Amino acid sequence: MKRDRIIRSASKIQFSRTLRKNQTETERLLWSKLRNRQLEEFKFRRQQQIGPYIADFICFEKKLIIELDGSQHNEDANKTKDVERTEWLEKEGYQVLRFWDNDIFINLEGVLEKVKLNLLHPHPILLPSREKE
Repeated sequence: MKRDRIIRSASKIQFSRTLRKNQTETERLLWSKLRNRQLEEFKFRRQQQIGPYIADFICFEKKLIIELDGSQHNEDANKTKDVERTEWLEKEGYQVLRFWDNDIFINLEGVLEKVKLNLLHPHPILLPSREKE
């Protein structure tokens, strides 16, 4: 079982590398604005494995993930997978921002502003309320 996890993890790492080498145009454009601590001095990584998923962009310091969605994410099956993915990541303490590819091309400055706001003023993670003893 441990060996299976190592093999799966190694294949995810290889897949992440492939994704980094074969970026979409929208990923390339957004990465050009996030890399080298250009956005408020926060470090972002791209195509990073988080549990069973690979995040498009992540700032580990703020536990902020940015996902870029193309038209395939508008299909019902993919919508369901995206909801499950987001729920899993949020349970792990990450905040997930999703943008359509068109947003990157049409309103890149607005996208960057929203990311910046979430870096500087993150939403508090709601903790479960304590039940009275």
